[in-house]
Amino acid sequence: MEAEGLDWLLVPLHQLVSWGAAGAMVFGGVVPYIPQYRDIRRTQNAEGFSTYVCLVLLVANILRILFWFGRHFESPLLWQSIVMILTMLLMLKLCTEVRVTNELNVKRRFFAAADTQDEAIKPPPRRSYLASRWCSCGPAGTPSRPPTSC
Repeated sequence: MEAEGLDWLLVPLHQLVSWGAAGAMVFGGVVPYIPQYRDIRRTQNAEGFSTYVCLVLLVANILRILFWFGRHFESPLLWQSIVMILTMLLMLKLCTEVRVTNELNVKRRFFAAADTQDEAIKPPPRRSYLASRWCSCGPAGTPSRPPTSC
């Protein structure tokens, strides 16, 4: 008699726990990336983050979704794959934006430094290896003989 009286409490409690567990499965894999995303955005530095991890997780989750078409499994796992794919794409987007911005800043600094110091930073003109060793008149200079002028 008492078991029937507690059904009004146990059934909703069971559903609440099931929904909570499903939500934890779906969003639990994303939670560790939130502080990383915020840190990369704040510092504009993606040095410590490996894009290969994103690649592996993208491939694994895409394969899981493709497997779902052949043999259905629980829907929270399918939703977890979709959420992880979106998360990895956001992380890759942020990392590429930060890395491109940092590379452009380095190039701008180099260009600006070359303008202010004129000849000091300019590298020597490039010559091909063969042009420095041989010219049309014969071999270039050796320690015992000066180079011939062409």
